[in-house]
Amino acid sequence: MTPFYPSERSRELTQRVEAFVRDVVIAYERDPRCGAHGPSDELMHEMRAKARAAGVLTPHILPDGSHLTQRETAVVLRASGLSPLGPVAVNTMAPDEGNMFLLGKIGTPWQKDRFLAPLVRGEARSAFFMTEPASEQGAGSDPSMLQTTAVREGSQWRVNGRKMFITGAQGAKAGIVMARTGGAGEGKATMFLVDLPNPAVRIERIVDTIDSSMPGGHAQVLIEDLVLSDEHVLGEADEGFRYAQVRLAPARLSHCMRWLGSATRAQEIATAYATTRKSFGKLLIDHEGVGFMLAENAIELQQCTLMIDWCASVLDSGSAGGTESSMAKVAVSEALFRIADRCVQVMGGSGVARDSIVEQVFRETRAFRIYDGPSEVHKWSLARKIKRDALSARG
Repeated sequence: MTPFYPSERSRELTQRVEAFVRDVVIAYERDPRCGAHGPSDELMHEMRAKARAAGVLTPHILPDGSHLTQRETAVVLRASGLSPLGPVAVNTMAPDEGNMFLLGKIGTPWQKDRFLAPLVRGEARSAFFMTEPASEQGAGSDPSMLQTTAVREGSQWRVNGRKMFITGAQGAKAGIVMARTGGAGEGKATMFLVDLPNPAVRIERIVDTIDSSMPGGHAQVLIEDLVLSDEHVLGEADEGFRYAQVRLAPARLSHCMRWLGSATRAQEIATAYATTRKSFGKLLIDHEGVGFMLAENAIELQQCTLMIDWCASVLDSGSAGGTESSMAKVAVSEALFRIADRCVQVMGGSGVARDSIVEQVFRETRAFRIYDGPSEVHKWSLARKIKRDALSARG
């Protein structure tokens, strides 16, 4: 398929990022520093030094601090995702990419200098502290269940709570903490910036999960008597839920962009296997059952590309894009999992072995169907909108 580039600068950036990922990053995929909880920080900094030298570090943020458009970002992040290590190497990985976006939108000059600049330079990682343990009836897909509290004490805030599945908390230098700042049922929350490590933010354990692409893994964290000043409030107090939507709509789409790259790579590997491996006297691809799976993958990869480009154009128009990003997240995450599953099936035993990156792509895309909201929650939200619109049209 011939790539489509929204602009000349996106074409040039995308080609450089893709060349770097293919020529440099892929060689690291079997590095022993890639563990069950993601690549080590040592490996991350080694790759980022090479990305910096190649001029492809943090490619979605331009030297003057401005961002590529969402449509331009889509093709660049897809290229970075051709390896699970690609986004880590070139600094387009979650949660840093989403945190950089939000800080750039609403951070104060002091906050941008202290927290954003090191992230953009690729010198530090960050974490987003929102999800809470299900065992404590904390916030998950329903953010209104937020249990972590922040109580004002003069010009300071005291934060207490427990967080769960906090990606990258281990080793992060900065964090954004969501805490309830109103009474129960008031629907008020505030985002706070915090320097890490901090003795009041204690990692209780790193959870063993199905995926393994994100540095630091996913942590359970206890926040106990964390005291922060007003200058650590990100945006305005009590507006945390609104800011979460500012961050989450593009972040959902960014996940789609990166994992589209990973699924594209899985298709390449499965295709190479099917066009060299023989069975019953002919190439695997000549068996209709195998060839049709690869054909279905090609169709769905193109559909995902178009869905992402459509949603990105909505965001570029200035719309919040909540509905569109929900649609894209469901459609793309489900399709990418089907694509990865077919690639595993085409490759048989080789597809489930960790000798090939296809097995990891399968695990990562399975997790993606849950991250940033399970498909069912997005469908429920969309159904509610369909109902509202229908009833409104009836007067």
